Amino acid sequence: MLSHPTLEKLSALRLYGMLHGLQDQQKMPDAAEMSFEERLGLLVDREAADRDSRRLAQRLKVARLRQNAAIEDIDFRHPRGLDRGMLLGLASCDWIKSRDNCVITGPTGAGKSYIACALANRACREGYSVLYARTGRLLQDLQVARAEDAYARRLRALARVDLLVLDDWAMAPLSDPQRRDLFEILDDRYDRHSTLVAAQIPIEHWHASIGDPTLADAMLDRLLHNAHKVTLKGDSMRKKRGVATISDNITLRNETAEH
Repeated sequence: MLSHPTLEKLSALRLYGMLHGLQDQQKMPDAAEMSFEERLGLLVDREAADRDSRRLAQRLKVARLRQNAAIEDIDFRHPRGLDRGMLLGLASCDWIKSRDNCVITGPTGAGKSYIACALANRACREGYSVLYARTGRLLQDLQVARAEDAYARRLRALARVDLLVLDDWAMAPLSDPQRRDLFEILDDRYDRHSTLVAAQIPIEHWHASIGDPTLADAMLDRLLHNAHKVTLKGDSMRKKRGVATISDNITLRNETAEH
């Protein structure tokens, strides 16, 4: 008699996990055999799991990751110099807890963005706030924010996030305002939160891309001195997938012809 009002109250209180858990219990033939404490414990567990799931979905939405990547799906067989032990160590997120940085470099198609997004995805699952951005586009956004008198607010938001992912770093020479914007971002985050940079250009060439030697020294000191470095090499993963697709298509055509 009381189940319908109870369900309505659980919905009004936004206890959706307990709501769905109680509905499931009502369908269980052996629910009556459980004690009150057992049934209540199951409802509380369901509510906790539901809240964790919703918080994770929100963190992933805010992070705006470029790829739906996962550590478990990374291909360690491809010869690109990827150290499994080091990457699994980064997947523990201890470096984020310690406020260290991470730098991933390598040629086009080596999987830098995928690995960066996989680490960011793991960080979201561990409860950290994350934001992914392509460096050039972020700098354009900051230019617009400055014109709209939202520059300081945007910098504060970038400073607060637990893990900031800057992809496509140093793809083109920086203008003086862009150099200063990047310095502000790195200086605000230094020793407070973690930054992950993915770049095609090797670290030794970053000074030239930044342009100003003084600002370059200051920026890279804040970024690199506590950075975990992942250096990739070898052929493009896209090329490998393309060859595999062609091979699969040929095999499929041959099998179709035989039948």
